[in-house]
Amino acid sequence: MKPFCELKKLECGLEYLGLRNLKKVHWNLCSPKLYELATKRGEGVVSHLGPLVIVRPIVSPVSTGRAPNDKFIVKDETTKDTIDWGDVNIAYPPEKFDNIFERIKAYLQDREIFVQDAYAGADEKYRLAVRVITEYAWQSLFARNLLLRIRNRSLLPEFTPEFTVIALPKFLGNPEKDGINSDTFILVNFSRKLILIGGTYYGGEIKKSVFTALNYILPRQNVLSMHCSANVGAKGDTAILFGLSATGKTTLSADPNRALIGDDEHGWSDDGVFNFEGGCYAKVIRLSQEAEPEIYETTRKFGTILENVICDEEERNVDLNDDSITENTRAAYPLTHLDNIVKSGCAGHPENIIFLTADAFGVLPPISRLSLEQAKYHFLLGYTAKIGGTEAGITEPKATFSTCFGAPFMPLHPSEYARLLGEKIKRHNVKCWLLNTGWTGGPYGIGSRISIAYTRAMLNAALEGKLDDVPYERDPIFGLDIPAVCPGVPPEVLKPSNTWPDKAAYNDKALALARLFVKSFEQYKAFVSDGVCAAGPAV
Repeated sequence: MKPFCELKKLECGLEYLGLRNLKKVHWNLCSPKLYELATKRGEGVVSHLGPLVIVRPIVSPVSTGRAPNDKFIVKDETTKDTIDWGDVNIAYPPEKFDNIFERIKAYLQDREIFVQDAYAGADEKYRLAVRVITEYAWQSLFARNLLLRIRNRSLLPEFTPEFTVIALPKFLGNPEKDGINSDTFILVNFSRKLILIGGTYYGGEIKKSVFTALNYILPRQNVLSMHCSANVGAKGDTAILFGLSATGKTTLSADPNRALIGDDEHGWSDDGVFNFEGGCYAKVIRLSQEAEPEIYETTRKFGTILENVICDEEERNVDLNDDSITENTRAAYPLTHLDNIVKSGCAGHPENIIFLTADAFGVLPPISRLSLEQAKYHFLLGYTAKIGGTEAGITEPKATFSTCFGAPFMPLHPSEYARLLGEKIKRHNVKCWLLNTGWTGGPYGIGSRISIAYTRAMLNAALEGKLDDVPYERDPIFGLDIPAVCPGVPPEVLKPSNTWPDKAAYNDKALALARLFVKSFEQYKAFVSDGVCAAGPAV
């Protein structure tokens, strides 16, 4: 009998999808084989020292970031009363989903496809069996890098998927016929446990669709699903860092003195924290070897996928400073590319929680201590600045609010996630912090980005307990407790008003942001306690 990875007939296990007349099925190919096929098929080139640089087809659409406006959830008997329907979780008719799926089946006839079987969730009690079907070899490698591989290949024939993701960049939707907004679509069907992705070449949609599924499933099992990075110190102390893309989750969690659990998506169960993924999806624009040596080295290793990155044809050297395609340049690599990791993907309950924000107004403190009520407030608020290129149509930082620091991926009502967070913080006596990686001395365009050296110093001080017994000063507008001193950081940097030459201008900007906080939080007031409502700015 042929090895499972080489079987090509429908008996391989695609009958449940109704796929027929396929030209060839590539089952669970290893990374070298996927490299070979990706380069042979013109999907990418091998760059200096081994990363696979994806070559974008010169066609429309050319997707370089997530497309949140093109994501829909099927509304049916299973989901009609459980999903938080609205502008984020957009309802989609089952019959239109079925129509697109039928066209996809027809589209795939006489085509080659790639299948990767893997898990999402390092804790075996809560892991999700996922099958990813793609039309590009590099997409299959992406799934292999970002999900948890089944390393014992003898187990693959018995694999039974709980969720299936089909990602087809060349299959375009029809906005008029399909009731969608563009050629691109991400359709999540929880009843059929099937996710359809079309019209986008961006690998991130694959991993985020799986994250969305886990965010629907796990809270019902009393597991908090989180858009965060996590690591562990030498003393076994776990820390989790919440934050949207480009706020520093990956950069700050990749610390040579702390073992990385994961950089983006985790669960928090009664047993502790566990990673959802088997890899990292790091933003690499202007990546510095000096400031971020661990991540930089992954851009020079075989097995890494580089998206939206420029590579010269002669020497095959990549230019991480080149943003001619987009600011949203990415490296997708397995966690094993990093030296200091938690191999099991699991750790204990956190001792510290850090909420990351990139404040484009330049008025939030670089670091502040949060009470339980403030932690829930800022978790629900999810304030940051969207950084250019992370999403389609965003070209410069823009103030935004994304509840739970991951609104596009949270299908349940935000209060469900906030309730779980509050219960777990209280039960395990977790210290909480707000860490601003944004601007100081003025708003975006006038001030400057806070030094990463200062940010690391403040983070380390918080994790090491060096801010526990220092004096604090309360910010009169935001009500945040600001440490008066922090090792390795000039005292004047800690208080944002000190860094502005025009104090009146600072006060105006601070009040403007505070009003935005109050306005944005109105939608949550009916779902939280008076104490949480009072934890916001005094405006």
